[in-house]
Amino acid sequence: MSTTFYRNVYGIVDTFIKLGTNLILDDKTIDTVIRDVTVALLKADVNASYVQKLRDEVKSQLDPKRITEWANKRYLVRQAIIQSLIKLIDPGIPPFQPKKGKTNVVMFIGLQGSGKTTTVAKYARYYQRKGFKPALICADTFRAGAFEQLQQNATKIKVPFWGKKDEIDPLAIAETGVDFMKQEKFDLIIVDTSGRHKQSADLLNEMEPVANAIKPDAIVLVMDSYIGHYAYEQAAAFRSKVKIGSIIITKLDGHAKGGGALAAVAATNSPILFLGDGEGFDALRVFTPSSFIRSLIGAGDVGAPVDKIEGLNITKKAPDMIMDLVGDKFCMKALRSKLETLHDVGPVYRRMGRIPADVECMFEYLRQQAGGGSDEDVAERIRIFCPFLIR
Repeated sequence: MSTTFYRNVYGIVDTFIKLGTNLILDDKTIDTVIRDVTVALLKADVNASYVQKLRDEVKSQLDPKRITEWANKRYLVRQAIIQSLIKLIDPGIPPFQPKKGKTNVVMFIGLQGSGKTTTVAKYARYYQRKGFKPALICADTFRAGAFEQLQQNATKIKVPFWGKKDEIDPLAIAETGVDFMKQEKFDLIIVDTSGRHKQSADLLNEMEPVANAIKPDAIVLVMDSYIGHYAYEQAAAFRSKVKIGSIIITKLDGHAKGGGALAAVAATNSPILFLGDGEGFDALRVFTPSSFIRSLIGAGDVGAPVDKIEGLNITKKAPDMIMDLVGDKFCMKALRSKLETLHDVGPVYRRMGRIPADVECMFEYLRQQAGGGSDEDVAERIRIFCPFLIR
């Protein structure tokens, strides 16, 4: 698995392995499987009420009266757990997606220290690669250094930036900035607001007039995966002030359990849009409930690498890449180009972590034979090696 959240619920993977190796699959074994899954989820900080809801759902689907004698019980148990987990994190509402040919305004809100400002830049970078013209606006007048951080991030990803360092009124900054960026014909205008929490009444009340003034097409709530059981009440406090369109969960690459942040879905009835799983501006991946759950149980998530590759337009480069490899023009320059493309797709281990667990073990062995190390070590070796290929 590619994130610590997955590692914290590896008990689910073990449970499915036991399910496949048990010679006798009776009611007692099925009860044990369900118990192990619920315990693993509780350890991952998933709210107890949702775990109980999942347990009841699975039990109802596995009612002996509804299962024929010749049914494949292993398959039924596995599917019941998978479908119940998907329901747990999928409100059935599609997240907002900006549309080309019109101006899209997106307002970001979130807890203090949730990584919101960095996520704003990641969001802009993601859609920049899809052909949009994003612009960033800093309406965070509360946190010291917020202006400089967003300005630096905008410079790094080469996206226009608007802000007034000495202005203390976030409403004035947001209104003026959005109007200016609209005149400049940017099609994705992203407004970063101050981080806040439910105890900060003034900051919470500040969100509503800003939203009413700029009339965003979507409001994105950024939630920290470290938040644990407080996720529900914090998300509910934000929801009481503004209409939240989607959620981004951050810091899934650290030591957080992550499950508590899923309660934000229930508190806001909003879908999770992205997962942040790294420090780089490209470390943002699309959240799809089915892929997330498949990865959670060790069945792999091939959707994330595919989405990443599509964002790099590798398919357009494919004919030339193939001709370089099979033709007579392959050289050190071509090799460097291929390695740099591989580096753009993402750290090797993180990418391999989205394939089935048994195949992942094979790639882990190969990585160790090649020198091993962390994601950053692998990326650094590629970065250092490439310049020496052409001198």
